[in-house]
Amino acid sequence: MANKNYSIPTEFILLGITSVPELKSALFLLFLIIYLVNFISNFGMIILIRTDPQLHLPMYFFLSHMSFCDLCYSSTIGPKMLVDMFAKDKSISFTGCALQFYFFCSFGDSECVLLAVMAFDRYMAISNPLLYTVNMSSRVCYLLIVGVYIAGMMNALLHTTLTFTLSFCGTNEINHFFCDIPPLLSISCSDTHVNELVLFTVFGFMEIATISGVLISYCYIILSVLKIRSAEGRWKAFSTCISHLTVVAIFQGTVLFMYFRPSSAYSLDQDKMASLFYTLVIPMLNPLIYSLRNKDVKEALGKLRKKISF
Repeated sequence: MANKNYSIPTEFILLGITSVPELKSALFLLFLIIYLVNFISNFGMIILIRTDPQLHLPMYFFLSHMSFCDLCYSSTIGPKMLVDMFAKDKSISFTGCALQFYFFCSFGDSECVLLAVMAFDRYMAISNPLLYTVNMSSRVCYLLIVGVYIAGMMNALLHTTLTFTLSFCGTNEINHFFCDIPPLLSISCSDTHVNELVLFTVFGFMEIATISGVLISYCYIILSVLKIRSAEGRWKAFSTCISHLTVVAIFQGTVLFMYFRPSSAYSLDQDKMASLFYTLVIPMLNPLIYSLRNKDVKEALGKLRKKISF
């Protein structure tokens, strides 16, 4: 060990999405549009929920925080990725790389836990609608959201510490468009078995816990819906969950594909495409899914348009 030149690099070079010059202009325009729609729709959702009294309910309180998480972790990645597509200097400092990964991981993990909390919120609303606002009081909602962010930050801190205490003695080029665990592990000259084990164990536990929370909540939701006598009432009750189920399926499906594939099936180029979907496309889709399928949100948007027109 003493004879080997292990060192901490001062910076990394992000190789980006593609090295083909002909594709850069088209991809830049595409991802710029996606990021702008993402930013406007999520920021707009937060403002709409905060300003419209009709949306001052626990469900929309959690939805505003999901938009906040989407906005934060996509903005941690998006602007730097867009600038690097045409920049000559694609470097990112060691500290900047660690911070980028920490905030991305923190808000991404927070959203993972938040989706389970939102499933529990839907159960409380459907199982006993008369006591919904009592059971899901402001105090309960704030305690739940604090727990969501603490879980995300602690998990991110663990992975950031383990990843950025590794030694990097060879190349400092990261074959990716942001600092993520797999490409960083691939250029480390340290033994990464502990990192891989912790990633699989801790992140796997979080995935199992959150997905189980969602499934258990929806089992109880289905039992509650079946107790409703009219078919119209059953559909009305369950229709409030369709948007959430869609978001959970897209988000969790992408996460499982990215981080729980067999190593033999892993490909950095394939990972880039999945990461683009995870970091930019999903945050853009989430507010659109909720706004297009939610009656209260559509009414609030209609009132806002009338005010702007007036």
